[in-house]
Amino acid sequence: MRRVRNGLVTVCDKGLELAQLTDITAVLAATVNLVAGGLGAWAWWRGKAGRAFWAAVRAGQAAATLLALAAAVLLVSGHEAEDELVYLYLLLPIAISIIAEQLRVASAQTVLDARGLEDAAAVGRLPESEQTSVVWAIVRREAGVMTVAAFVIAFLALRVIGNS
Repeated sequence: MRRVRNGLVTVCDKGLELAQLTDITAVLAATVNLVAGGLGAWAWWRGKAGRAFWAAVRAGQAAATLLALAAAVLLVSGHEAEDELVYLYLLLPIAISIIAEQLRVASAQTVLDARGLEDAAAVGRLPESEQTSVVWAIVRREAGVMTVAAFVIAFLALRVIGNS
């Protein structure tokens, strides 16, 4: 495709532009998820997950969604990737994100079951120090799940670079 801009003719390759767009999206997703993973590892080690960690996790999930959108753009445009595994690398992060979210939700029940507690009401009947212990165990497990997911998404995003 040729474009004329200010009297200059430039040659434009749609496939190259799409590959560059995909690579940029992958770098963004990898960076955001590496930050989320780093914050999560720190939060897990400390046993406390702060707002910055959860904001980074949500940003990482948004970046995973962007990767899925990039896959859709590549497929709809008819772009042929050098390696067809790139489509898997682009789509798996959103699946990992959804699965991790479900595991995060199940974390609370896992902790309660491990301590022989039926539900949140049973936690409320515990002494305050034990309630705090249960809450921190749940937060630590949730942070661990989301941290692993962020690192997996970052890895998959890095696999996209140069393969689209």
